[in-house]
Amino acid sequence: NGHTISAETAVVNCAGMWARQFGELCGVNIPNQAAEHYYLITDTLEGADKVDPNWPVVEDPSSYAYIRPEGSGLMVGLFEGKSAPWHVDNIPRNFSFGEIEPDWERMAPYVEKAMSRVPATLNCGVKKFFCGPESFTPDLGPIVGEAPELRSYFVAAGLNSIGILSAGGIGKLLAQWIVEGKSEMDVTGMNIDRFHPYQCTPDYRAARAEESLGLVYKCHYPYKSKETAREAKRSPFFDRMRSQQGAYMKDVSGWEAPDWFGEPLDPTGNPTNSMSKLGIQPSMTVAEQTFGRAKWFPLWQQEHQACREAVVVIDMSFMSKFLVVGGDAGACLNRLSTANVDPDLPDEVNPAGVITYTQWLNDSGKMEADLTVSKLAEDKYFVVATDTMHRHVDTWMRRHFGGEEKGDNNGLTPKHVHVTDVTGAYAQLNVQGPLSRELMHRLVGGAAGDLENSQFSNQAFPFRCVKEIAIGFAKVICARITYVGELGYELFIPTEHALHVYERILAAGKGLGLTHAGLKALSSLRMEKAYRDYGHDMDNTDTLLEVGLGFTVDWNKPEGFIGQEAVRQQKQLFKDHGGLSKRLVQVLVLDPSPLMYHAEVLWRDGVAVGYIRAASYGHTLGGAVGLAMVDLTHAGRVVDKAFIDSGKWEVEIADRRYPAKVSLSPLY
Repeated sequence: NGHTISAETAVVNCAGMWARQFGELCGVNIPNQAAEHYYLITDTLEGADKVDPNWPVVEDPSSYAYIRPEGSGLMVGLFEGKSAPWHVDNIPRNFSFGEIEPDWERMAPYVEKAMSRVPATLNCGVKKFFCGPESFTPDLGPIVGEAPELRSYFVAAGLNSIGILSAGGIGKLLAQWIVEGKSEMDVTGMNIDRFHPYQCTPDYRAARAEESLGLVYKCHYPYKSKETAREAKRSPFFDRMRSQQGAYMKDVSGWEAPDWFGEPLDPTGNPTNSMSKLGIQPSMTVAEQTFGRAKWFPLWQQEHQACREAVVVIDMSFMSKFLVVGGDAGACLNRLSTANVDPDLPDEVNPAGVITYTQWLNDSGKMEADLTVSKLAEDKYFVVATDTMHRHVDTWMRRHFGGEEKGDNNGLTPKHVHVTDVTGAYAQLNVQGPLSRELMHRLVGGAAGDLENSQFSNQAFPFRCVKEIAIGFAKVICARITYVGELGYELFIPTEHALHVYERILAAGKGLGLTHAGLKALSSLRMEKAYRDYGHDMDNTDTLLEVGLGFTVDWNKPEGFIGQEAVRQQKQLFKDHGGLSKRLVQVLVLDPSPLMYHAEVLWRDGVAVGYIRAASYGHTLGGAVGLAMVDLTHAGRVVDKAFIDSGKWEVEIADRRYPAKVSLSPLY
């Protein structure tokens, strides 16, 4: 109401369904949206149906319902498959503990099915059919943490109808975050900085809210993508890959990205040949959902094998990309990074840059980001991070470069450093596989097979080299790096030249067996090599040494890096005890039949010692493969090779335990 409230430490926005509007007053992005939420209370049930207040809560996801005692009757609550957003424009400021007129016509089928689960409810009266607003978020995760737009502005909202259940944990988490500047809990899936401004638009919120409420009780199949608010972001290759290559698109932080490829569509938009035979539809949401092997499993396997044996092209345009320039850019980035990302470059006779894999830590030595930094020139750097950490990485740079983090700059006062988000300015194609050098050689006009004198020879273009190269009419940033465990290159292409370069790649790939590969293949390929992915198999509760990335540390950098002392102390602990009590390990299921996804329990000699954080299927290794954190903190033991080799390992998948091979080093 125009009044100013001063806060010495922090402001916490826990305004529920008003959080978005309240956040807008300070320019903070909070994309939660209210929707109609229903429950019914029956009259008293008599006789043999008399309600016992100690009855448990019954949940029936197939009926989108929960049923529990309420006084002398029963409450039948609903999370219908398609909901109705409420006041997308603005939640009324004077609305408080009010009701919404129920939409009987829309809800009748849901109510009838839910009440049929307990037939006695059909034979008694209805005391109350309540409809009230409840807010939901785009990904059904809570919105918690410090706003990237404004320091000391914290949010605790969007709890998706489980606010009372979550309140204690969220309160503790946020209090610690405010006092200590970080949380001891994994916040990668709830941090407010995972959301983008476009998700606050009215059309997006209205479309996604229809789906989010229903997802509370829908079966969460492992490969199911969101169906609403799609095509918000499309790479330049979207139409070509979907129509001409049969790409099945999935939602990747709002981007449409190929998950796997089938056959091209015919002129009417229907699948041809193998896709038809497999019963696969071309829509973005395949009707078949399963925890077993999907119909497209053989297509995924073919893409995986093509990368191991020949060459593939992968659309990775959704990756977060930042251009960091200025005279102090190198020093600032080096201070954040565990590795030396500001090395001396080769002489001007053969100008080239260098790409460095590194992590960013907080002052406790815990993970904050996992990314690459390419030094293109003495005052020009290219930072690439995973899609889910886009705004986190952006905010981490801006706050540290601006001197907002006390002590983190180690006395450095930046004079000249600028960060520009260039994610949409550059499309990204990864060319990977043993024949990738031959393809790149041909792409720039080289004669077939003449690799010894090629500009992509191992001597001219070594591992971690970055150069600007000419492909057709385009200038492209090319980095020799891999995320699949094979020879490969990452191409960062100005968006206006993207299709031109893509067409040149397809032409150069003829005769080499060039195959389009999707994210399913990327996942299985990187998992065989045990390559990490922050936000999936690593998070902010892990240290560098626990996840096996100590090799990235450069201990000799003059200014060091944030968290260095904590890493040094844990390294000494490692030496003193011969290992650590927590280690990330690779797990291979020896039976080729079952699949793993996430959270399967890992057993050693009959004792649960961890769980699978992320998994895929190792088509080369011949079984499901994943990464798990083994934690022996309470047992007082270290996880070392002797511990790994001396145990009988099993993974619990559904209701069975399967023999497994566990390793601290990559199995491929």
